[in-house]
Amino acid sequence: MTEFRLYKSRRKALRLLLGCGAFVAMGCFLLVRGSSPPWGPWVCIGFFGLGLPLGFFQLLDRRPQIIVNEFGVFDRTSHHEFINWEIIRDVYLIELHRQRFICLVVDAAFEPSRRKGKFQQGMAKLGKEIGFQELNISLGSVEIDAFRFAEFILAMRGAAPPERQGLLQKAIANL
Repeated sequence: MTEFRLYKSRRKALRLLLGCGAFVAMGCFLLVRGSSPPWGPWVCIGFFGLGLPLGFFQLLDRRPQIIVNEFGVFDRTSHHEFINWEIIRDVYLIELHRQRFICLVVDAAFEPSRRKGKFQQGMAKLGKEIGFQELNISLGSVEIDAFRFAEFILAMRGAAPPERQGLLQKAIANL
């Protein structure tokens, strides 16, 4: 079975580590120097110090973030099983605070909140009101051209099962 996998970007993880490390160092400097509000450096160290373990986790996590094959697409952050090409009706891009998402429009019968409680259904409704869908592929931690990837998903959705193998081979060659 032909598939391709997208992994978390090491460059983005290093940027997170360096940025948080710089602010923690600045907080330590202000703490040693004795700044005017004594709690200010501790807030800086505490807040940006939380980003350091997250950055290390992003750097060392080598599990695939997104897997695409001829049966569907799998995103580890959004849904815990493959989303089959047959249930995808439409695809569109959305950007929120410089983070890109590919929103997958599916039939109401296949929406994940159908099998969940009232709170999850309310959160899904809130997400739809701000422009998202229930199934979204987050592209914030991977390095890929979001527009081309959305077009690829549209092409896979519309292709017949024998044609999907060729589209995957072409996408692998262009990665």
